[in-house]
Order: sequence, then structure tokens, then C-alpha cells
Amino acid sequence: MNMKKLGLTALAGSLVASSAFAGALDVTGSSKITYASQHDSEVTGNPFSMSTGVTFAGSGDLDNGGTMSWTLATDNVAFSSSNIKLDMGDSGSIHFGNASSVAGQKKYADVVPTAGEQVYDDVDATDNGLADNVSNTNMLGYNGSFGGLTISLGYAKDTGGSDSSWAIEYPDLIDGMTIGFSMGEDGSSSDDTSAWIKYTSGAITAAWQRSEVDFIATGTADQESNHIGISFAMNDSLTVSAGRQEVDMGAGTVDETSQGVAASYTMGSMTIAAHSNTTDDVGGTSGSDDSVTEVSVAFAF
Repeated sequence: MNMKKLGLTALAGSLVASSAFAGALDVTGSSKITYASQHDSEVTGNPFSMSTGVTFAGSGDLDNGGTMSWTLATDNVAFSSSNIKLDMGDSGSIHFGNASSVAGQKKYADVVPTAGEQVYDDVDATDNGLADNVSNTNMLGYNGSFGGLTISLGYAKDTGGSDSSWAIEYPDLIDGMTIGFSMGEDGSSSDDTSAWIKYTSGAITAAWQRSEVDFIATGTADQESNHIGISFAMNDSLTVSAGRQEVDMGAGTVDETSQGVAASYTMGSMTIAAHSNTTDDVGGTSGSDDSVTEVSVAFAF
């Protein structure tokens, strides 16, 4: 009888201890229905499509005051990305995982504001001129802020060697203005650099970003891009934007030029968005043009 009491007491104590250190688990997601109309040269098939994303996020506090968090994202049921984060308070945070927007150069690959998709989306399949070639597979990252300066580091191993990148950003150079710079080295592909300036005044945000991609392979032309854009929050629900990107594809080619407009309207958990993008001389090939107009309705949960 005493042994039974002792066993029950121990079980109860372990359950209390487990609940005391248990973290929280949140599930969020969205489902989107899209209609897309592309250039006549494109094989479009059914213009309607549907996508669903679900994200699981868990967190728990540590004895030393830090916080551990974990995220797992899926896209149309398939695995999309995951990340483990150790938040050390004023000392910054350490990350490990596969999410491209977590740390290092990929986090700042394109900072130009938009109400929907970027001007090259759906018309430039290779995202020419973007400084985002470093690997984010099983990447170790760090983010920290010191004296107003934000620092972001990333490191990963891949089959071609090691990928490393860093970025610095000064968000309060003057009221509303942010400047930044990043460098990345993909051991098997390219060396990338990027610089940007962003300014926000009330409901208007404008930005310019210049990126350079220096390919390692002999005979592969380097790329330079300039991307500008502006967004305007007309009210709490409606935002519109416009942008333009020019990519120098190297000697012997013409510049690839993309431009587009976008708008989004939010009503609670539902967002209606539209964008229209065009790209001239895709990949630096004269006369190779593409365009897309897309309308979507997304429901968040």
C-alpha cells in the first residue's frame, strides 16, 4: 500500500514538473486561390491554382532566462522549412535550420517594399541579379543588435564546400532611414554583395537595392542589378506598390528589365491581392519578353 502511494506521489510530481517546463505550441496557416494570366508564349494550362501552408511553432523558457523556439513550415503538405532558435536576450539569438529568411545574406536578399509579389516574380524563373546564392540548408545563424547596429551571420556546408555570409544594417541612421550591406560566399557558385537604403515617412516606404553576383565558373558572366520600389498604405486595409529592376547580364547581352505594380486589401483573415509584372529581354536575350497578371484570395487561420 505504501509502495503504491509512493509510486502515485512520484508520478504526480513528475507530471507537475513536466507541466512547469512545458512550452506552448501554436499552429497557423493560410490557403490561397490564384488566377494567373501569362504571356501568349507561355503554356498556361489551367489558370486557377490553390496552395495551402501550415506552420507549427513551439517555444519554452530556460532556467537562465533564455528562450528556445522551434518552427516547422509546410507548403501544400510537403516540408518547406524548419528552424530552431535560442533567444539570449540582449546577447542576440542563435539559429539552426533551413529557413532562408532567418539569418545571413539571404535574410536581406530583397528589401524593396511591395504590396504583393516582387517585380521579377513569375517572369524571371532564376531571379537574376539577386544576392541570394548562399545555401540555407542546415544553416547555423546568428542575429544581434548592438548600439543600434544589426548584425546577421550565416554558415552552412554543402557539396561544393562551405557557404558563409554576413549582413549589417543601421535602422536609425536618421529618422525613418535604414541602410545596409551584405556579403556572401557560395563555395561552389558565386561571391555576392548587396547594398540598400530604405526610407519610411508615414504611409510611404521607398527603397533602392544594388546587388552584384560574381560567378566562380570560368566563362559565366557576372550580374549586376538595381532594384527600386515604393509602397503606399492608403489605409489600414489597402496597400499599393510599384517597382522596377534592371539587371546587367554581362558583356554581349542586353539588360534584363522587370517592372510591376501590386495591390492588396485585407479584411480580417482574408486578403485579396493582385499584381502585374513584365520582364523584357529575359536572361539578357533580346526580344525574349514575358508578362503575368495574377489575382489571389487568401484565408489565414
